Parts: sequence; structure tokens; C-alpha cells
Amino acid sequence: MAGHSQFKNIMHRKGAQDAKRSKVFAKLAREITVAAKIGGSDPAMNARLRLAILNARAENLPKDNVDRAIKKAAGNDGENYDEVRYEGYGPGGTAVIVEALTDNRNRTASVVRSVFTKAGGAMGETGSVGFMFDRLGEVTYPLAAGSADAVLEAAIEAGADDCETDEESHVIYCAFESVGEVTKALEASLGAAASVKFTWRPKTTSPLDFDKAQSLMKMIDLLEDDDDVQHVYTNMEISDEVAAKLEG
Repeated sequence: MAGHSQFKNIMHRKGAQDAKRSKVFAKLAREITVAAKIGGSDPAMNARLRLAILNARAENLPKDNVDRAIKKAAGNDGENYDEVRYEGYGPGGTAVIVEALTDNRNRTASVVRSVFTKAGGAMGETGSVGFMFDRLGEVTYPLAAGSADAVLEAAIEAGADDCETDEESHVIYCAFESVGEVTKALEASLGAAASVKFTWRPKTTSPLDFDKAQSLMKMIDLLEDDDDVQHVYTNMEISDEVAAKLEG
């Protein structure tokens, strides 16, 4: 297991900081609706819905919004969303995975393809870069949950595969299929997690200089600004110096 993350996860932090709250809320509500449609409206019997609600609470989505999103799933007049994954290459040859929930595949594909092209990248077929990532469960705890060693020990006991600690949080990774069991075991030893989600973690990374990293960040911002796009993952690797310039 890794003890500390060498590089800051700029993409996700910047996306969370820059996103308009109403857009974030809309995407969280859409995920709740889709999860409830697929697995039912009872969180106790629907692991995906439990995760969606947990993450909605972490982003302070009002309970009324959560309840409306669940009720919307039961209605026959609501939108039907398809889960779609797009893959391709961005600036500097970075691998990019885009997850979307859409009621119009043609519209979403057109937008995503346009963003790739404008950034100097190219959208490929599904699976074109997916093999370069592992599909994992990701459980995040605040630093206050314990020391790096204590959280690492708890992660091992819970059956997780990896744990990284940086200046902001503890991030625990586990097999996609065992996220429910691992989360439950962690809760018993560390308390409730700040977030629990599925993620694409790169097996290898692509180092970028400042210009290429800046171009990729703009591409990610454009993708995340689209209402249909839920998540964007890349294998970008940047030095601490580049990270500081990006945040400056």
C-alpha cells in the first residue's frame, strides 16, 4: 500500500471549486434518480442509491432535493437517462475517460467530441484507453479521522487495496465489487466517510509540462460544464512546481 500521494489531484479539486453549486446539485440529483430507477427507492436495498445519497449529503444537497430525486424515479413521465462512457486522448497524449448520464446520446457525444477536438485531442472508441485504468471504489476521510498509519491499518483490516494520505485527506481504494463491505468495515473503525464513490484510477501516468497541463485543465472544465457529464478522469501527472503554477 502507498502511504502518501506524490501528486496533488488538481483535476478533481479544481473542478469542485469552480463548479456552480446549482449545476453540482443537478448532477447529484440526476445520479440519485438513475440509481433509484435501476435498483429501487430503498437505500437499504440499493447500494448505488446509498452511495449517491451519501455523496449528495457531502455536497450539502438539501434533503428535499434528495427526496424529490428519488420520487422522480418512480414517475413514468420523467426523463430516461442512459449511462454512457467516452474515452480518448487529450493534450500531451493523456488518457481521458468521461462518464455521462444523458437523455440524448447524439447531443452528448457531439459535445464531448467537440471538446476533445478543440483541445487538440481525439475521442476514440469505448475501451480505447479504459485498459489503462483500474475500476475501483474510493472512500475518502478527512485528516481528522486519524493519523496516516492509523487509517492505513484500518484500511488493511477492512480489506482495502491501497491508502494514500496527502495534506487534505485520506483516500482509500478497494475493489469495485467490495466497496459496500469495505465502507461498512471502515465506518465501524473510523466513522462515516466524507465520500464514497466509484473511480477510474490510472495504472500508469502521463507527465505534463505547464502548457499541456493548462490545456488539459481547460478541456476538463469544458467537459464538466456540460450538464450531461458526471465525471472526468485522466492519467495526468504533474510536478509540484506545475501544480503550484496551475493553482496560482
